[in-house]
Parts: sequence; structure tokens; C-alpha cells
Amino acid sequence: MFNMLPDFTLTKVQKNNLYTYRLWRLRQAMKKADVGLCILNNPISLRYVIDFDEYQLFQSHIPSCYLYVPIDGPLVMFGATGRNFPHVEDYQRPIFVTVFDGGFDLDRQSKLFTDHVQAFMNEHGLTGMQIGLDRFSPITNQAILAKGLSIVDGEVLVEQAKLIKCAEEILCMQRSVAVAQHGMKQMQEALQPGVTENQLWSILHQVNIAHGGGWLDGRMLASGERTNPWLQEATNKVICAGELVAFDTDMVGPNGYIADISRTWLCGDEPATRQQKSAYQHAYDEIHFNIHLIKPGVSFQELSEGSFNRSDKYRNRRYPTVVHGVGLCDEYPKIYYQEDWHRDGYDGVVHENMVLCLESFSGAEDEVEGVKLETQVRVTAKGCEVMSDYAFEDRLL
Repeated sequence: MFNMLPDFTLTKVQKNNLYTYRLWRLRQAMKKADVGLCILNNPISLRYVIDFDEYQLFQSHIPSCYLYVPIDGPLVMFGATGRNFPHVEDYQRPIFVTVFDGGFDLDRQSKLFTDHVQAFMNEHGLTGMQIGLDRFSPITNQAILAKGLSIVDGEVLVEQAKLIKCAEEILCMQRSVAVAQHGMKQMQEALQPGVTENQLWSILHQVNIAHGGGWLDGRMLASGERTNPWLQEATNKVICAGELVAFDTDMVGPNGYIADISRTWLCGDEPATRQQKSAYQHAYDEIHFNIHLIKPGVSFQELSEGSFNRSDKYRNRRYPTVVHGVGLCDEYPKIYYQEDWHRDGYDGVVHENMVLCLESFSGAEDEVEGVKLETQVRVTAKGCEVMSDYAFEDRLL
């Protein structure tokens, strides 16, 4: 059994600051968009606004619970088992608008739901204002529009709110990083020829759960030839001596915040090959070059244009993003490489107290293995500070 880190429970004051700030941020976004009511069912949105932590993965594909967030006043929660969520004063049984809960006649259920929404808005003086709607069925959206109500995308409002982190959010993320790196240490100690990818990956999950964490967004661990191209999930493949082992934590840790870190290790005592060192050095150089570009006021396009000049041989199998935001999970923004900017890129500005991840994958099409590295940073007034400081692999540099 691994050693446990200190208890990461927030104090009562810290919790109050966290919950008050997050609701305030959402309401600021609602006010700017002239939205009188947000109706949220995405489990990450619910976690952000009321610290909802019930059956989150189930909620992600069968959204049985939802939340009314009016522009002012107490919140109303539908379907939750708990009765102690912050800023919620009213708990009601939901009107089910999923096939699992309400059957195939979603048209009928959606009309009942819409009637309730309209009555709530009339009762609370919100008539004529827009509704921010999260991830509901298109049939539900159509029912609301048929009533003459106006809707906007609630996810946009929540993402705008999540952009700037308060001190308590930074603390939560630091704690998730600490748990992730504690798990990575156990993984690295367990890495030896003969262990399988799944066995190695399970260690991080165990450490996270033991410290009150949530889940891993993916199973991003691969070894040997499975490291190239990237995004191949862990299997029962046996890891052999001399193989690279690459992973990406994507770990939703204590208090719901993510630790998004990637490292690549060399299994066994054999020396690294020239190809392994070359790929590792390239990824290492990219991460450390791009860190110096991060500062308040720089635009997303400037980051893309000024980012590390990658070698041609690694270009075709590049990672999908140079930099992306994180918080409770991966968040806005996603900053693309210049090769993809013309199709997918969108501009914006980096702000202080955003939390970003710098990515690199270096794997050539005519080579067997690849290297994945990623570092998580907080934007400061003058630049950024590294949040994930787990050591890089000296044998590969």
C-alpha cells in the first residue's frame, strides 16, 4: 500500500469562497448575455456551480438531474439525492426528458418540462429574458422555442465563467497535481519488464480514488510501438525492457479539479537509443520553449504563430493542440498549431489566473516509438508558473 498524502479537505471558509466565486462568475456571464435563467445538466457545469458530485459519469450520458440558476435569488435543484448543495434552497422531482427516464415519447415530456420553465420565469420576473440551456435533447430545445422562448448555449456561459480561477481553485488544482504526481511516482517505481500497461495504469487510478479523487478522462498509457501514433489507450500488452512508456494523466482529482500531466519513461536498465533520445529531446524542447510565450495579454493566434518550430519529420503526427485550458476538466481555450489554424483556430487573449497545459507529441511516421510530454501552468502577472514539476527522464535527454 502506498503512503497517503495529507488530508485535502477544504476548510469551511475556503468552501464558501469557492462556491460563492463560481456562482458569481456564472451570473456575471449571464448578465452580459442578457440571460435570466440557466438550466444546467452537464455534470461538470453542475460541479462548478453547486459542487454536484453524484453519479457524475452516469449523469454525463443520462442527464437525469438538472439545475435552475436564475440571475438572482436561490437555486432550484431537480433530481439530486443530496440536500446540502451550496446556494440551493429548493429541491424538486425532475420532469424526465431522457429516453431512459421518460420513455420514447420525449415530445410529451419536453412539453411538460417547457411548461414548468415558463411558469418559473413568469413567477420570478424573468419573462422576456433569454434561457441558457445546457446539453438537452434537440426535442426539448424545439419545445422551448415553440413556446416563443429564446435560448442560448449554456455551455458557452459556463466556459466563460470557468476561465479565470480564484485562489481556492488554484489550491484545488495544486492538490490534484500533488495526488497525480504521487501516483506517477508509484507507477514509475512499479515500471519493470513484465508488467502490463493496464496494471501500470491502474496504480494512478487507485491513488486518485484513495485521496478522494474522481476519475481518469481516458486510458492514455501506451508502450513500445503503441506509443506512435499517439492516442492509443492502455491494454494488456506486456511492457518489455528498452521500450518507451508514455502516458497522459487526464485525472479528475480531489474537489473535482484536473491534473493533466504527461511523461515518457524508459523501461528497464538498457540505455536509450538514438531515436528515443531524439524524439524525447524534441518534445522536451517544445514544452520549454512554449512556456516562455505564456503571459497575460498575448493572443491565441500569437501563441500559435510564435510556438516552437517543430521538425518536419514530427509534423504529420503532431498533437491536436499546442496549448489548452484546464480546470474541472479540459476547458476553453484550445490553441491549435499553425498547420490547423486556418480551419480550426479561433482567437482570444490569455488572462492572469488562467490555468493552461502545454502539449507535445514527437513521433515520426517512419519510426517505431513516440514521446508524449505535457506540463500544467498557472498564468501569473508576469508570465506563468509551473504547477506540475514531476522530473523529466534524464536517461532520455
